[in-house]
Amino acid sequence: MGKAAREASRERLRQEREQAKKRAARNRVLGVVGAALAVVLVVVGGGYLFFAQQSAQEQAFADRYEQLPAQTLQEDGSVVLAKEGVKAPVVEVYADFQCPACKQFETASGPTLQQLASEGKAIVHYRPVSIFAQAQEPLSANSLRAAAAARAAADHGKFVQYNDLLFENQPPEGTQGFATGDLKEWGGEVGIDDPAFAQRVEAESKVVDTFTGEYLPRLTSAAQQELSGAEIKEMGLSGLMEWGDDNGVDSSFLQDTYVQEVIDATGAVKDRYSSGANAFNGTPSVYVNGGKMGDAAFSGDGVRDAVERAEPGKVSTEPLAAGAGATADASPEPDVSP
Repeated sequence: MGKAAREASRERLRQEREQAKKRAARNRVLGVVGAALAVVLVVVGGGYLFFAQQSAQEQAFADRYEQLPAQTLQEDGSVVLAKEGVKAPVVEVYADFQCPACKQFETASGPTLQQLASEGKAIVHYRPVSIFAQAQEPLSANSLRAAAAARAAADHGKFVQYNDLLFENQPPEGTQGFATGDLKEWGGEVGIDDPAFAQRVEAESKVVDTFTGEYLPRLTSAAQQELSGAEIKEMGLSGLMEWGDDNGVDSSFLQDTYVQEVIDATGAVKDRYSSGANAFNGTPSVYVNGGKMGDAAFSGDGVRDAVERAEPGKVSTEPLAAGAGATADASPEPDVSP
């Protein structure tokens, strides 16, 4: 091979190496761009999928309650679920949102009660209470926070939906749960978009913290110095709080709060059903026209049978006057100083 041929060959090889380098660089750039685009597509697609799933869940939740009759808030904070003007047996449901047996009842019989109300065969009277208000933490705070939040949901006509969601998310007994942030978020899940709901939940949670962390320990300590254990038990929480007001343990920070409503409701059922076969001795307690159901309450068929055998009854409470429910300016931040 002559000199000119060798130089031409070397030049050709050099050009081929340069072209190979350019192709490699171009492929690296395309690879990076492609990977970035794939990440964007995954993120965007994942976000779309998340929101699509969330929207589907919200729609399914709304469809689940589409046939519910009116939910009427009562003066004492309880809620009546019934068709307007219907004459039917009255089923009272006393439950604590932290009570495991109440969750079992709601899972087994809650849908049947809603169906009976939708059919006009029953007037379902939901009456939340707190049997754990004097219990050790976190039972007390869990119970009271959830009940107060459910009462706030009732202001917006979503008690039944919120009731079900609370039981679905009930924390294991003895563990902290029903966090304020979750309680507010669940309001959105049941269709409450009024900021007054979240404000009220936040305010009531502060009241609960004061009640369980400061007020109740002071009240209990003062009572134990002056009263016997039997006397304290006989008084119940409502009576003990009245005693405290007369003996230097002020409960006025509870005034106009939903925490106070729940405590009052718990004392009221003990007075209403105080003795005999119908005595209230824990939750869940289910009454058909004032007659207490036993284990049959834990069966949808048992509840339906009891209702279908009963005569029409009468609700023992009065509806809350129109416009009297809580709004953004209805004491959303009560004074929590004990």
